[in-house]
Amino acid sequence: MRSKLFVPASRPELFAKAIAGEADALSFDLEDAVDESRKEEARRELAKFLRALPENSGKTIIVRVNALGTRHFEADLEAIVGPGLDIVNLPKPDSPDDVRECAHALAKLERTRGLSPVSIMPNIETPKALRLAAEIAGANPRVVGLQAGWGDLIEPLDIERYNPAAIQALQLQIRIAAGEAGVWAFDGAWADIKDTEGLRAEALAARRLGYIGKSAIHPSQVAILNQAFRPTDEEIAHSLKVVEAARAAAEQGVGAYTVNGRMVDAPFVKRAESILALARRLGLLAQGEGRIE
Repeated sequence: MRSKLFVPASRPELFAKAIAGEADALSFDLEDAVDESRKEEARRELAKFLRALPENSGKTIIVRVNALGTRHFEADLEAIVGPGLDIVNLPKPDSPDDVRECAHALAKLERTRGLSPVSIMPNIETPKALRLAAEIAGANPRVVGLQAGWGDLIEPLDIERYNPAAIQALQLQIRIAAGEAGVWAFDGAWADIKDTEGLRAEALAARRLGYIGKSAIHPSQVAILNQAFRPTDEEIAHSLKVVEAARAAAEQGVGAYTVNGRMVDAPFVKRAESILALARRLGLLAQGEGRIE
């Protein structure tokens, strides 16, 4: 899920175009992108679209619902839970209890409708959520990842959004919290659509910190994100050497060794395997290539 394109749920004329686009995932937004007066209409249009999706649309389908405690949260779930939905994006959770409440509400609907469990991706967009990020990530088995919400998290604190040093410090904190729970981290959106170099730089920084992808607010950002979160040819070549060296070392009973002058042991092998697995998923390697049997 290198790229995730936000699509306002109040703009049904954009739905089919988004499905036909290059984003790995679509995040239909019932929250901030929808005016209060159009919430009900947006839910209705989105529910109709989700039910009509083919079984394999080729996209990960995410819906950002309205926050717990709003009058729209339960109505949002009632409308969207069903075939076609992969992940509920939960905005503004402040505690693990918020995640568990969302999971409970999903389970109740799924039992009634005979559905498989839907995953949850909580946003980290309040100071308290940042402090409790690892607990939020581990609150329920449905949680697949944490998403950074930069505007809500830092703008009210008078922290400049486009300050790379501040963003990277927060990115690392969220990534470590996600790692503690064994889930992935997903980077927040870059709102300056015209600043493509800034977008690329922030995406590459996120990837170096272990993020799997980044949100896009405009289709023009998607290609940049897909490229930024693609393993480079150099990374793939090095990773192939690492797994081959690991295979040889295992045969010789050696625990640490060097590849291209760098010391390598189990953690480095694990990262190389992760890079090669992504390369195979993207069709950059044959399915059996670079595997350690």
